[in-house]
Amino acid sequence: MIKTENLLQQVIDLTKEVGEFIRQESSAFDKKQVEHKGFNDLVSYVDKTAEQRLIAGLSKIDPEAGFIAEEGSGSQAAERNWIIDPLDGTTNFVHGLPVYAISVALHHEDMQMGVVYDVANDDCYSASRGMGATLNNRPIKVSPHDTIAGSLIATGFPYYNFEQLPAYLEILKSLMKESHGIRRMGSAAIDLALTASGKFEGFFEYNLNPWDVAAGALIVQEAGGIVSEFDGGGNFTFGRSIVASGPIHKEMLEVIQSHWPL
Repeated sequence: MIKTENLLQQVIDLTKEVGEFIRQESSAFDKKQVEHKGFNDLVSYVDKTAEQRLIAGLSKIDPEAGFIAEEGSGSQAAERNWIIDPLDGTTNFVHGLPVYAISVALHHEDMQMGVVYDVANDDCYSASRGMGATLNNRPIKVSPHDTIAGSLIATGFPYYNFEQLPAYLEILKSLMKESHGIRRMGSAAIDLALTASGKFEGFFEYNLNPWDVAAGALIVQEAGGIVSEFDGGGNFTFGRSIVASGPIHKEMLEVIQSHWPL
């Protein structure tokens, strides 16, 4: 593991620098510049340029690490990798909805560091393993609320692979009846960050990728939360489902598992 005392601060500084580029581009962005990677899967020059800038900066911070990046820049290394989403919430960005983030995590045997930068709000969530989680350098904790009743829960809606949609809708139906409500922000990184800071009691989603959740999941854990797959397993970074919450975790899993094919 690279031993640089100010490693996290270097990553935060870089992420904010790239975030400023995204902010500048948002004011004059033209939807005609959007490309389609797949069905409902959008990308633009902003995503690509942001990723290139992140990789260039992270390569200077840790020249030996590889990259697992959404837009495919860089190459994966054997032992240590940065996991990057240069613009989580691209669809929001394209439509002018100010809910999108940069997500950067460092993986070495386990997740070691995570930064989620909420670009529009200039809010930076960060964590290093064993060191707690912060929002703009102030410690944060997950909500202490311990029942789904009275909870506000975040999720994401599938935009492809609709095979599990009936089961997913049953989960939504159950949680809507029991909680204070369901929110869909359109950025898993922001959902996880808001869960870590106690604004949401919990978050769940499926069909995600490592770059969507790597940083945010660590921030939730370091904020005192619990993160798992729908079946309770621990491979949420590289698996395809995630549940993140505080004390309501067990109850959330019971609701999800009562409808989800495990």
